[in-house]
Amino acid sequence: MLKITLLKITKLSMFTVTVCFLLFTSACQQQKTEEDFSITLRLSHVFNVNEELAQSIELVAERIHTKTNGAVRVLTYPGAQIAAYKDGVEMVARGAYFISVEDPSYIGDYVPEFTALVGPMLYNNFDEYMEIIKTPMVKSWVNKLEDKGIKVLSLQYIFGFRNLITDRVVTKPEDLSGVKLRTPGSNLFIQTINAMGANATPLPWGETFSALQQGVVDGLEGSEFTNLGTKVYETGKKNVAFTNHFLGTCGVYISTEVWAKIPPKYQQIIEHEFAYEAEQMIANLKNKHAQVIKDLEANGVQFNDIDREAFEARTVTLYDGELKGVTLDMYEQIQTELTKIRAKAADNE
Repeated sequence: MLKITLLKITKLSMFTVTVCFLLFTSACQQQKTEEDFSITLRLSHVFNVNEELAQSIELVAERIHTKTNGAVRVLTYPGAQIAAYKDGVEMVARGAYFISVEDPSYIGDYVPEFTALVGPMLYNNFDEYMEIIKTPMVKSWVNKLEDKGIKVLSLQYIFGFRNLITDRVVTKPEDLSGVKLRTPGSNLFIQTINAMGANATPLPWGETFSALQQGVVDGLEGSEFTNLGTKVYETGKKNVAFTNHFLGTCGVYISTEVWAKIPPKYQQIIEHEFAYEAEQMIANLKNKHAQVIKDLEANGVQFNDIDREAFEARTVTLYDGELKGVTLDMYEQIQTELTKIRAKAADNE
């Protein structure tokens, strides 16, 4: 009996030692894996190196490299040097070692709610958008996108409201009759500009200046920061209509498959740096906007207000089936959240 008991204890001890050894070995292997881990990610966006967003992304890449001790290297390609717009997001969805920085309407090709989220004539200021992306509604859309293989690192790279930049005064939709405006290739942008009364002409950013100079297009839409940073006004397009038809914002996306290969401690650094720099960028834009307007005016740019209700009446129809996958129900959900956000902001004033 004693012999049997001792045998059981011995077996139990051996089992315990074996388990401890396996756990220790596993921990060592995990530690070795993390210590030896390295990855190079290429990041693409369409912004000029002089623009705020491009400079912010450079800071993110530098800090990620430093804080991961070189384990995570992000190579940046501004100005659409490599895949951008729809092609960039598609690379992410296919599992490339790639980070896409694009307007959320491009991930709307995978989850249409994101197209609705950045649809026309929605937001009055930056803060409303910043609050809505924190809601359970938007977080549920982010989860749906992960099922499509796309991980959202950030949705908050705001670069200003987009306005119409032409050589004429535009106050109402009728003023855009026959006017050809350059847009990105996003279906949302094309449909919106057409609904506003102009003729949308999708062009890569690299072809825009020559198109303006040669009369291929009569103007474009973009933010004051882009106007100043890229010197659009030098093309002679010096009238800006404050349509605020879109809040210019970019998201940052990576493949879920690639993301899963990155050790958690590096994931935390990457997410933190993108979030931190987006907040810094928004603060900078708020502080700089008035001066940017003055700088543009000093270069001959003139600004004018518009009949917003007339443009809203033209564009609200886009939410009712004219945009692929977008429904009035999505629009109404967004408006419900915005009503709550505006009420809370009013209470805090």
